[in-house]
Amino acid sequence: MASAVIFSCFLFFLLCTSHAAYHQHANFLGCFLEETGGSSSFSSKIYTPNDTSFATFYRSSIQNLRFLSSGAETPSFLILPSVAHDAQAAVLCGRRHGVRLRVRSGGHDYEGLSYVSFSSTDSPFAVLDLSGLRTIDVDAEARTAWVGAGATVGEVYYQVAAASPTAAFPAGVCTTAGVGGQFSGGGIGSLQRKYGVSADNVVDAELVNAEGELLTRETMGEDLFWAIRGGGAANFGVVVAYKLRLVPVPPKLTLFSVSRTLEEGATRLLHSWQSIAPRFADDLWIAAVALAVGEAPLNRTIQVTFRGLFLGPCRGMLAAINKSFPELGVRAEDCNELSWVETTLSLDGHALNDTSVLLDRRPVYNSSFKSKSDFVRKPISEKTWEGIWEAMMEGEEEPLIMAMEPWGGRLWEIEDDAIAFPHRKGNLYIIQYGMRWFETEAAVTERHLTWMRKFYEYMAPHVSSNPRAAYLNFKDIDLGSSTEEGRTSYREASAWGRRYFLHNFEKLAKVKARVDPENYFWNEQGIPPFAFAVAAR
Repeated sequence: MASAVIFSCFLFFLLCTSHAAYHQHANFLGCFLEETGGSSSFSSKIYTPNDTSFATFYRSSIQNLRFLSSGAETPSFLILPSVAHDAQAAVLCGRRHGVRLRVRSGGHDYEGLSYVSFSSTDSPFAVLDLSGLRTIDVDAEARTAWVGAGATVGEVYYQVAAASPTAAFPAGVCTTAGVGGQFSGGGIGSLQRKYGVSADNVVDAELVNAEGELLTRETMGEDLFWAIRGGGAANFGVVVAYKLRLVPVPPKLTLFSVSRTLEEGATRLLHSWQSIAPRFADDLWIAAVALAVGEAPLNRTIQVTFRGLFLGPCRGMLAAINKSFPELGVRAEDCNELSWVETTLSLDGHALNDTSVLLDRRPVYNSSFKSKSDFVRKPISEKTWEGIWEAMMEGEEEPLIMAMEPWGGRLWEIEDDAIAFPHRKGNLYIIQYGMRWFETEAAVTERHLTWMRKFYEYMAPHVSSNPRAAYLNFKDIDLGSSTEEGRTSYREASAWGRRYFLHNFEKLAKVKARVDPENYFWNEQGIPPFAFAVAAR
């Protein structure tokens, strides 16, 4: 009976397509079913838009709702692999029958490129949703863990802490982000000054290449292993698992949070923070978040919140701050001594009494958002900050947030070409600009996007330049994109590639030319094969 239902849905889907598309879709489906063991596996592995479960699975991890009404193309197939071989089958059949893949891990792609397409062609694509590949195997004695690329950061934190209370992994604050994208793009977070970004601590990986082969670090070659640590793995293949090097943490860490408004000296404190926070001992991380609070325009002010994490007890943190940054005014009563896993809960806004919340993969917000990023290499003056506050308070839309995380420590020690993630020496901190809204009308979305772009341009004189650097995991389609499927030139891609990857971009394109010369793993902001540069010049 189940097979008959599956066949009926399959037949209905094919009858709704054009004659040419009929053969393409049918050939891809037939190929995938054959490669993965026949039609008995159809209902659990691959879905089409006519399947009643398609919408549920497709929307399950979408974090940015504006792409559901943006006019972008949605997938013809949704594939949920349960083993690595399913991902191999998807690549083999996709290559054979002209169906490209979008690889989705946690659904946090800021511009939706892991689940929608803005291609100028109408060729079909499939979303390869890795959420079924999230097995986590921690070896506490060896201080390593194999992690499925479909796991979330929260799931990693939970399983590592369960295996050892003094082991950790440096990754992001948002616990519902998927590791597949975050680790391959860099992975910044509260432990980065001590241990570097996530990608610095990836020691092996399993990757399906454009030929459908399952490779490890030993068989893929060091250049490809270099590229998928910071260069965005989806540009080169499908990472199905990472091997992580876990890092030591003490039994107790200390968190604090203090907020100041403009009237309470926030501008002076933030101006000092810029130079001080990157030069603390690497056991101390203090981030700053600025946002406009109050009703616009007359009762609005700026509030800056400083959040700190110290790898040790409260007294050690207070000693460090009182020595180098006493004007911040942190007191013992501001401190909270916690285990490492509890700090991950707190930093993501969760209560401390239930670590199992880290296993909840559901999106936190049901909204639209837009983000951008900048790197700051020279301190911004107090006078300039005053102008920035005025610009922030001018906005009539939902408040714009500036989240700033300090560099220094291990980030300055690792060479900027050690892996593909290049943002190292010379940076004082990173800024993420963020704005969220809940209305769905196109006009509302456009107003928010216009305001964000205006503010981003206002910041241009005060941040890095030539190029104005950006962080891949805070993807920004405004930096440039291509809609000519599979035919992006190196020169065209340099518009965004040199901002995300700086001088590592050329090497990434050369790796791409070796492992995916036909650019099967294409997306609108992808890395093209370097050979395309010759044709374009």
